[in-house]
Amino acid sequence: MRILGVSAFYHDSAAALIEDGRIVAAAQEERFTRKKHDANFPVKAIEYCLDEGKTDLSGVDYVAFYDKPFLKFERLLETYVAFAPKGFASFRMAMPVWLREKLFQKSLLRKEFKKFSTDFDWDKKLLFAEHHQSHAASAFFPSPYEEAVVLTMDGVGEWATTSAGIGRGNSLVMIKEIHFPHSLGLLYSAFTYYTGFKVNSGEYKVMGLAPYGEPKYAQAILDNVLDLKDDGSFRLDQSYFEYCTGLRMTNGKFDALFGGPARSPEERLTQRHMDLAASVQAVVEEAVLRLTRSLAAETGAKNLCLAGGVALNCVANGKVLRDGAFDNIWVQPAAGDAGGALGAALSAYHIHMGKPRTVNGAADAMAGSYLGPAFAQDEIERRLKAAQAVFTTLSSDEVVDATADALADGKAIGWFQGRMEFGPRALGARSILADPRSPTMQKTLNLKVKFRESFRPFAPSVLREDLSDWFEIDSDSPYMLMVADVLQNRRRAMTAEENALFGIDKLNVPRSEIPSVTHVDYSARIQTVHKETNPRYHALITAFKERTGCPILVNTSFNVRGEPIVGTPEDAFRCFMGTGIEVLVVGNCILRKEDQDPALKVDYKDAFELD
Repeated sequence: MRILGVSAFYHDSAAALIEDGRIVAAAQEERFTRKKHDANFPVKAIEYCLDEGKTDLSGVDYVAFYDKPFLKFERLLETYVAFAPKGFASFRMAMPVWLREKLFQKSLLRKEFKKFSTDFDWDKKLLFAEHHQSHAASAFFPSPYEEAVVLTMDGVGEWATTSAGIGRGNSLVMIKEIHFPHSLGLLYSAFTYYTGFKVNSGEYKVMGLAPYGEPKYAQAILDNVLDLKDDGSFRLDQSYFEYCTGLRMTNGKFDALFGGPARSPEERLTQRHMDLAASVQAVVEEAVLRLTRSLAAETGAKNLCLAGGVALNCVANGKVLRDGAFDNIWVQPAAGDAGGALGAALSAYHIHMGKPRTVNGAADAMAGSYLGPAFAQDEIERRLKAAQAVFTTLSSDEVVDATADALADGKAIGWFQGRMEFGPRALGARSILADPRSPTMQKTLNLKVKFRESFRPFAPSVLREDLSDWFEIDSDSPYMLMVADVLQNRRRAMTAEENALFGIDKLNVPRSEIPSVTHVDYSARIQTVHKETNPRYHALITAFKERTGCPILVNTSFNVRGEPIVGTPEDAFRCFMGTGIEVLVVGNCILRKEDQDPALKVDYKDAFELD
């Protein structure tokens, strides 16, 4: 049985295909259209999934959509009635779109899918899951656990913003919910907006900025904005926000409480902005910890699964893991709305159809999240030749050795191998790699390669077998969704002058043997690399370790600020020629910057909107 899952029309549209419960393919539409967070109907992603499954739509038994548009429309109407006449302007803007498209979304979906198959029986084969059910299904069903608590936290689905359920075998029963407008995701997004970043894409910047500040405003949030109970339930005082009724997230009352107007996007970051980031991060961490402790005590469960946009907050995840209320934690790598496509398909298969679920108790079912397109070697060579690239083709062993040599020589590497990752993180298939021992690499990659803010940290990819020799963690983190501290014996002793630094002045102080992946609070967003899921990447880090004694690489996504992660060899070559990447490795082809035609260089820095 084949089921195609689809998420669309909000942000991060995606498609996923499962066959007899096995995940065959999954991808975000942005990787094909080159429009970051593309929310349009995922035509290209669907085409890819069907192609990967060697079928067309006639061979698909069901199509599952990730939410229920009528319930969303109900929320819009009820929210307007509750706040009327305030908010009429935003209501008037939203209503035509809802009436024209979203209220009749089933008809719109039928129309889009008819382009794939005119005789598909939509009345019987088009299914709709609730938004949080899709998230929860994406977290539990691919997890390695037979039984688990499932916690979903995001901005808002139809009504739910936070939900908890119990997964057992092929069943998933939701047991409690918190409803809009009370939302941890929207609270975090409000501070994202207030600190000058883009909502629904800049939240990870707030998380990265937080360690530069002190949580000076945390108590003000808890005293005025967020009524947080001991069990983690909460309410937001809506008098501080505009997201229910206006065209912005916060208002003048919010400005007055936190000391001034919202920062404009390119305005200089100050210590106040860093303290605001630290404050909302601390408050959300506390809320999540109270939720998880309460659920563990109430259910007695040992395993926890997480999904929803808040589950991408890897700092909070790391604290939940260290807290120990649950023995094991598994986070869906595509925790945001893209993962809803996969969750809708799995929900249809296991819940709607009642089909059994197979769990091996060890590995999860995500195949390392390498679920996107791959390119055969002959196709890579054909595409690179068409792009006028100059390259050398090596054997597999030679590629690994040459890349390890270049990394040890301090070069920035574009690494394009195998199937593309599903989710927001590059995991060693579409990555930019570098030597973590360099004290200048973090700043160099941010400013000369990624063209982004210098404060943003990079993640270490570490061999799983060497993890506990470098970091204060000994649990798998294959999806870069856990943060842990660098071991004390790997840290560098700070001088009194260095310890006295504040804010962004902390940035250029090396803090460990691996300064390029050590954040200012000694933390690191860890990816454990496993031979079973990515043998070539594992071999590369092993070869780098043989040369340097260090089993770790800097790993950041293969793109520049505002651009989706590269999806094709042509995308990779274009990014290579427009940035400071010195060596590009695509399959068994190796390209060096000095060998390329200078006329092919592109002005890449301003090619994409700010993220």
